[in-house]
Parts: sequence; C-alpha cells; structure tokens
Amino acid sequence: MNTKFSLNLLHVFIILVIMIDSKISLKMTALSLWHRFHLKKIIRWMGCVSVSFLLICLIIDQSISFYVRDSIFEDVDKLPYHPYGVVLGTSKYVATGKTNDYYTNRLTAAKMLIDHQKVSYLLLSGDNRTSQYNEPRTMLRDLRKMDIPRDRLFQDFAGFRTLDSVVRANKVFQVPSYTIISQKFHCERALFIAKHYDIDAICFTAKQPDTYLGTRIRETFARVKAIFDLIIGIQPYFLGDPEPLPLPDNE
Repeated sequence: MNTKFSLNLLHVFIILVIMIDSKISLKMTALSLWHRFHLKKIIRWMGCVSVSFLLICLIIDQSISFYVRDSIFEDVDKLPYHPYGVVLGTSKYVATGKTNDYYTNRLTAAKMLIDHQKVSYLLLSGDNRTSQYNEPRTMLRDLRKMDIPRDRLFQDFAGFRTLDSVVRANKVFQVPSYTIISQKFHCERALFIAKHYDIDAICFTAKQPDTYLGTRIRETFARVKAIFDLIIGIQPYFLGDPEPLPLPDNE
C-alpha cells in the first residue's frame, strides 16, 4: 500500500510539474509574441517617422533652391555690379592638412569679380575663434598674394555662421547691396537668409570641388536648421554699433 501510495503521489507530482511547466511555457510564449508585436509596431512607427522627416528635409532643401534661383549667377559676364562682394569664410585646410578646395575656389571667384569690375570691395567674413584660427585674416593674407590691393579688402571677424555673415554685412557694415561669394549650395542658404531679412543680395558661385556628396548631405540638414533659426528669431552672436564701410563715389 505504501509503495502504491508513493507511486501515485509521484505520478501526481509529475503531472503537476508538467501542467505548471506547460502554463509557464504558454505564458512565456504569449509574452514573447506580445513583445514582438509591439516591437514591430515601434520599429514600423520609427521607420515612418524617419521617412517623414527625410521627406520634409528634402522638400525644404529643394524649396530653398527654387526660391532663390533667380539670384544665383554662374557666368561672370551676366553678373550685375554690386559695390561689395561678401566672401563667406571656411577653413583653409582640411583635416588631412591638404588645402581646402572650397576655400581656394572662393578666393579665386572673389579675385575674378574684382578683375572683371563686378565688385569694388570685398568683405571677408568668417570665424575668428582663436588667435591661431582666423578665417578673415587668412583670406586677406592670401588675397593680397593674389595682387588685390589692401584698400579693397575689409574684414568681419564675427562671421561665425552664415546667418551672422549675411546679417552683419547689412546691419553692422551698412552695405546696402552685395554679392555673396561661395559654392552654389552655400549661396542658396545664404540668399534665403538675406531674403528673410529683406537684404538686397545676389550670389556668384565659386567652383564646386569634386568631393561633394557628404557636404551636400550636411547642407540639407543645415537648411532645416536655418528655417528653425529664422522661425524662432535667432540673431547674430555679435550685432553691435554700425561700422559703415566706404562706398564707391558713384554710389
């Protein structure tokens, strides 16, 4: 009797373990399916948000290009005269120590406008973050080596961003109309900012370097940020008292 009773208890125990294990397995399976379902929904939602954001970025990017298209000039002979050319600064060297083609081509374009009498003066606007890194001073030094007279060159040491360079040329240096000098993609954003502030500006495009894709992708997001900055009313870092620059006698 004791042996039979023990065996029966053992059978009951085994059955109970199997039943509990089955319930746990079913519960785990249900939880796993539940989490997988929600994970898929989250992934799908994140994918939709990402695609929507990229689509908005592309729409903004192309809209800005379309909006300023009539103010972009690539042929120097068709470029109207403006008293000042505003050269937007960039680093002279890239990370590898090689000369930055964006920088070199902007200075070449600036000299072309002086030589063709499309501008009378150049305002060199760039970052002056440290004594070792000074974009306006570097541009001035190199343009002097290109035989542009010193009295044709002026410097804006607070052109930390494109917005700063565009607004300060008009508000601080009192330049009523000017020609922006940079690569086309950069010109478009600068002109969009100028139009927002009712500044009379056009752009002459410097040659675009071959290494372009990564820069152009960054520009797309820079345009989104520019829109955001204009909406919330971001101002130049430094916008002090006016410092009027001389204008040609016929102005």
